[in-house]
Order: sequence, then structure tokens, then C-alpha cells
Amino acid sequence: MTKAGCVSSSPLRFRPRGWIGHTAAMLTPVSSVAGAAALERDASRRTHRLVDAARDRFAQRRRPTRARMRALMVGPGGRLAFHDVPTPPPPGPTGALVRPLAMATCDLDRPLALGRTPFPLPLALGHECVAEVMTVGAQVATVRPGDRVVVPFQISCGACGACRAGLTGNCTGVPPISMYGFGVGGGHWGGAFAEQLAIPFADAMLVPLPDGIDPVAAASVADTVCDGYRHVAPHLPALLKRDPAAEILIIAGTGRRPVFSASTPLYAGQVARALGARQVTLVDSRQAVRAHAERLGLHTLAPGELRGRPPAPLTVDLSGSRRGLWTALTHTAPDGTCSCAGILHRSVRIPTGLMFARNATLHLGRAHTRTLIPAVLELITDGHLRPQDVTTNVAPFDQSPTALREHILGDDTKTVITIP
Repeated sequence: MTKAGCVSSSPLRFRPRGWIGHTAAMLTPVSSVAGAAALERDASRRTHRLVDAARDRFAQRRRPTRARMRALMVGPGGRLAFHDVPTPPPPGPTGALVRPLAMATCDLDRPLALGRTPFPLPLALGHECVAEVMTVGAQVATVRPGDRVVVPFQISCGACGACRAGLTGNCTGVPPISMYGFGVGGGHWGGAFAEQLAIPFADAMLVPLPDGIDPVAAASVADTVCDGYRHVAPHLPALLKRDPAAEILIIAGTGRRPVFSASTPLYAGQVARALGARQVTLVDSRQAVRAHAERLGLHTLAPGELRGRPPAPLTVDLSGSRRGLWTALTHTAPDGTCSCAGILHRSVRIPTGLMFARNATLHLGRAHTRTLIPAVLELITDGHLRPQDVTTNVAPFDQSPTALREHILGDDTKTVITIP
């Protein structure tokens, strides 16, 4: 990991799409599917929120009533720059305002900023952070000003049936796919690479950071650490009880130039080892990622080296690609499970005949992050999980446009931005 205040010298490998290319991407079938999912419930509520945000912005330009702050915005062409924007309004009775202390990149931030996702640009970037509570609403009981907290990237009310069942990623108290750092596509909740962030449901969402945990180490608990955890933790106890030497096979980058960063596969490998798995194999076409995984105690293979290997009882597809999912499914053992984080395609080929013959299970979907955070923090507190060992670059907030541009155009795995 580079020292705080330093910027990685990762070579630049990716070219962002400009306005024309990004606009064309918005017209693809996958964009229509994403839009339909976001609008399948509470469409008018989502629209009203966007309209209210636009009105507030216009009013603050004409007659400012709130202080200003810096928020990092990304636009087509990979343009990253601070924008001077109004601070969020005072919180409602259940809300809070927080000051991010450590903000981390997600594996999706690179394709997002390159214009290769269904999420329209420009937008306020960032959805992983540990923050300090600034102010709270009158009804907030579990946190107070000065507390350090993990801010889950998904918005959840804590009171609806889905939240009470632990399905916080599908909270019905807000429109579908409501989350920080995805602009209009996520419901216009703001981005974590900013000097302040508004939390609508403080008691439901904010999780106190245990004493002794560095905010830099825990920043990605807001999303990707929990994402790595949920692919292996639910399956390992029964699997290791049947076979203590069972292999966990994690599929990361499979192409010549994988666009997704590799932090979630590395976190998944860390979690598997922390929970007792003896044999954890990570597959990635990038030599640097394989070297990083080996430093974490994982066995590694290039994609071509999978040929002829026996299937594994638990496979994890974190490649974000059609080829990666096919690879994971065809290497899932009889009565095994393949857990997939999803891909940015409308549809893919699935070897249903092989899966039927093997009685294999595929689980594809999003994490319910708020529900997972306490268990992940417990692993970190006990010293069994060290997310900081995945971080490749740490930089101060003032340098975040440069540091994040190098992350997006280069090969860094995890960049963390800090505010003193």
C-alpha cells in the first residue's frame, strides 16, 4: 500500500468514452432494463425527488441560504473535478449529516467513470465511506455528533417489511436501487467523495465504527468488503463441515483488459481464509492481481490454467463478464453453488443442461449491505480480516481528482481518500 499522501504511479490503460460514446451507451438494451428496474415502483416519488433537488439547486444559486462544500463530480470523458455545491439542508427528524473521513473506490467506479455502465453522467462520485456524525434529527437515538460510523451505500429505512427481514438492499421505504454515488440512476442521493453527506434514516443506516479500527481500513465495509463476505460466508460452514479441504474458486478478471477493479475478489478470498477455508483459488488474467492475491495467502491461476481442473463446490463469479460467469458455472461441482455479483449485460448464456445434471445452484443478485456490516466489523475487530491489505493507494482529499483519475485510467485495485 502506498503511504498516505502519495499517489500511485499505476500505468494508464483505459480510455473513457466522451459524450457521444456515453450517450450511445445509454441507448443500449441493458440501459432500458436498468431504467425499468429503477422505475418499477415509486416512479413518481423518484421523479419528485429529482425535481425537488433541481429546484433547491436553482434556489441556492439565486439566494444562497446554506454554506458551500466541495463534491467530486465525474462527467463523460472521465473528467473528474471538484464542484462547489451547497451543503445538504439540515436533517429531518430521522436523519443526520455526516462528514466523510475515509472514502474508497468501488470496483464499479472505474467502468462508471469511463462511461461503460447504464448510469448517466455527470454524477457525484463515491459510495463507500466511514464518516463522523455532525448533526442528528430530533428522533435519532443510536448515534450522536462526534461518533464515527460506517455509511452503507444503499438507502434503507429500517422500518418496512423488507428491512425488518434483513433485505435492506430492497427497502420499500424508498424507490428501487436507491444508493449513493450513482447520480440520477441511484436516486440522486449525492456522492461520498464530498465534504458532507446527508443520511435520511440515521438509526437504521449508520453503524458505529468499533474503537481501534482505522477509518481507512473500514471505508469499503460500506460496500465491497460486505459484497465479498456475502458470497462465501453463508455457504462455508456446511461446506467445510462436509469437507474441510473443500476448494473455494473465485473468478475475477478473465479478459485481456478487465475493466473492473479486483478488490471484491480479494476481499472474498480474505473472508474465506478468515472463516477457515484452507484452499482458496483466485483466477485473474492480471499478473499484478495474482501477485497481490498470493501476498494475501491465496492460490492463484491465470484463466487458461483452469483447463482440466476438477470443479469446486463453491465458485464465486466477480468478473462482471459473460465469460467469467460461464467459467464459474462450468467449474461448479455437483450439488455445488455459484454465487455471482452480476454483470452489465441484458442477458447471458447459462449451461443449464450441465447445471441440471450436476444439481448446481446459481445465486445472482445484490448484497443487503446494512444487514451484513456488523458481522464484517466483528471479523475486523477480532483481527481475522484486514481490508487494509487490499488497499493500493491512499491520498488526501485535496488530491482526490488526480488520485481517482489515475485509479480510473490505470490498474489500482483500491484507492482510499482521506479527510483529516
